Amino acid sequence: HVQLVESGGGSVQAGGSLRLSCAASGYTYNRNCMAWFRQAPGKEREGVARIATGSGNTYYADSVKGRFSISKDNARNWLDLQMDSLEPGDTARYYCAADRRRHGPPSLRPGDYSVWGQGTQVTVS
Repeated sequence: HVQLVESGGGSVQAGGSLRLSCAASGYTYNRNCMAWFRQAPGKEREGVARIATGSGNTYYADSVKGRFSISKDNARNWLDLQMDSLEPGDTARYYCAADRRRHGPPSLRPGDYSVWGQGTQVTVS
């Protein structure tokens, strides 16, 4: 049974950086991907970045490409999201998630993820 707990959110000025972390309990190595999503008030949840647990391949949404970096520490069962050059449009609640699938095409669709953390707020002004 996988549980996810995010940390590292906060308030920052535009151009600043934050590092989000997600501590996972339970087995995540057999999940197809781990990912970060975000949801701003009045908007749908959107995928930010994902990492394949086996190959380590990463994928980023166009809106964050070149500014965000996702990484996974398999020894600690830890997922990080380094966010640089933050913009006001990055303001949202950020969620860590585990893929419901063990295999298949890597995905950043919320429906393909079955385990979610409680989220951490990021505010950029």
